[in-house]
Amino acid sequence: MDVIAVLCGAVFKFSVILLSVSFRMKRRKMADKVLPQRIRDLVPESQAYMDLLAFERKLDQTIARKRMEIQEAIKKPITQKRKLRIYISNTYSPGKPEGEEAEKVASWELRVEGKLLEDPGKHKRKFSSFFKSLVIELDKELYGPDNHLVEWHRMPTTQETDGFQVKRPGDVSVKCTLLLMLDHQPPQYKLDPRLARLLGVHTQTRTSIMQALWLYIKNNKLQDSHEKEYINCNRYFRQIFGCTRMRFSEIPMKLASLLQHPDPIVINHVISVDPNDQKKTACYDIDVEVDDPLKGQMNSFLSSTTNQQEIGHFVDSKALLHFQVIKHVKGIPNMNGKGQGLLT
Repeated sequence: MDVIAVLCGAVFKFSVILLSVSFRMKRRKMADKVLPQRIRDLVPESQAYMDLLAFERKLDQTIARKRMEIQEAIKKPITQKRKLRIYISNTYSPGKPEGEEAEKVASWELRVEGKLLEDPGKHKRKFSSFFKSLVIELDKELYGPDNHLVEWHRMPTTQETDGFQVKRPGDVSVKCTLLLMLDHQPPQYKLDPRLARLLGVHTQTRTSIMQALWLYIKNNKLQDSHEKEYINCNRYFRQIFGCTRMRFSEIPMKLASLLQHPDPIVINHVISVDPNDQKKTACYDIDVEVDDPLKGQMNSFLSSTTNQQEIGHFVDSKALLHFQVIKHVKGIPNMNGKGQGLLT
């Protein structure tokens, strides 16, 4: 047992030594490239080599800083506003007289489709991917209280589609209302009207609302000068939050009751069954937010080290070229063998 203990101790010490050596080697990687002062005194042209090393250090620092900036940037939603064009159209199939081989009952079919305008992407987004829900309200007098609503709601297992179709029997024109709820990512909320007027924000993400709230508190000097964790409510805050004083930590809970779901997009449309009506397709443009292509490029940059490796190889090759020129001009001995002592 003593022998085993001794062997285990020796293995542990050896592992520690290896880790220590590895760490020192990494730290000395740049230092090993630096020319000793005696070489720099002997070969004035070697300053070009030292300048290149300084440039390499600066480049490494710049790349590291930019990587950190990009990592911070992609944590925030990076989106751009685009126009989504919605096409609403319908077809009508008149009923056939009895005896003919066709549907006897007249019917219509409503289609709701859409696409991004000026979409440069290779992979087109499905129309349904922009929405959290779609509700079509038909004339309640014609289709009754149990059959006048057509609803679609996003589920975890939802298969995206390029459009929606609704088919119903009928031979008269029908007024309908479409309610489209956008699927905001991250989620957005509509503020209580009183707080919205105060902050100048109607519908925004929770983070943006908190930032606007803090800016109002700061600009109006509502933070307690002695107890920094408290906010002294002015008359507007007292009306909205129902208190004269509150902690910062209480704001999210109090704010939750003042946030509502955003208003849906409302489109009123007439489903026409008139064969002489040529205008059976209506177009509506709405604003949507899509991921900025720059975010994908940022992720690609962070996930790949190819660019950094290419830069490193380029700098190393240039440094080697400079050093070889210096050796050729001044006749410095080969670094292998006797000449190696000059660098020690």
